[in-house]
Amino acid sequence: MATNSTSRTATDDLLKSVADLGACRERMSEGFARVIIGQGAVLDELLITIFAGGHNLLEGVPGLAKTLMINTLARMLSLDFQRIQFTPDLMPSDIVGMNIIEEDHTTGHRVTVFVSGPVFTNIVLADEINRTPPKTQSALLQAMQEKEVTAGGKTHTLPPPFFVLATQNPIDQEGTYPLPEAQKDRFLLNTQIGYPSAEEEQMIVEQTTMDGTPEVEIACDREQLIHFQNIVRSIPVSSHVIAYAVDLARATRPNEPDAMEFVREQVGWGAGPRASQSLVLCAKARAALEGRINVSCDDIRQLARPVLRHRILPSFVAEAEGITADALIERILDHVSERQGE
Repeated sequence: MATNSTSRTATDDLLKSVADLGACRERMSEGFARVIIGQGAVLDELLITIFAGGHNLLEGVPGLAKTLMINTLARMLSLDFQRIQFTPDLMPSDIVGMNIIEEDHTTGHRVTVFVSGPVFTNIVLADEINRTPPKTQSALLQAMQEKEVTAGGKTHTLPPPFFVLATQNPIDQEGTYPLPEAQKDRFLLNTQIGYPSAEEEQMIVEQTTMDGTPEVEIACDREQLIHFQNIVRSIPVSSHVIAYAVDLARATRPNEPDAMEFVREQVGWGAGPRASQSLVLCAKARAALEGRINVSCDDIRQLARPVLRHRILPSFVAEAEGITADALIERILDHVSERQGE
């Protein structure tokens, strides 16, 4: 009896926390809509990224308010925010910081002092991340994975929570350096931003050509955000849902013995285990943001494209035929069946 009572209490606490998260999501949606016209799907993926504790690579042509979206998100979460403009001459020390030699005025001795870079914040906007060489791009690898930076033989912990929200222009390839696969894999989601509708574009023009900037209110503070991240991770997931996520990730790999024929021909490199982890974690966040504690295969399916598109490398044959990663994911979703629940 005591065990059942404890279980019910834990479930009730989880339901209450998820309801609080849903209310936070509503406040953020309302605040976001005052600044950004449309782009509801993009906001959903950004919120999943934030509450799952990951990073996001946003792709879209210039002028789609990518920077404004991220800035607005930081303000609503009351988080410290730094923008790094990635350029060909940017150096790793411009991101993580550097050791400098200073004279200690009390002793007269020279001492080494670490001067932290802009990565020591909560939200880093890596603007046009593919405009800097791989040497500089790699400066973010440790920060994104371990949430710490090593310089001069000493490791410095980044302030929690920590997110990298990067942008890149998918059409202008002159003077750019494609992100290495290992770097792309560290992004939880790859969000694609499309053009607004005609009605939305008219509203954008009307709003941005008038005096004044819309104000946004804080919807969630730092401590609440960390609490919600812990709640998302504590949501249970059925084994058949996890199995479906694993099946989808494995189906992208052309060298598997049971790989589908079109995957063998059209996929040069498939998604690794981090894709399965990301599918499940993002599905948890999606369910929680919608006020649910039951994660379904549909949650996995809805997140397959942003989770997998940057982790699949189309083969030369696929590129020659104009087949994109999204098209391959669509076919994989059609061919991979859900497991039966226990």
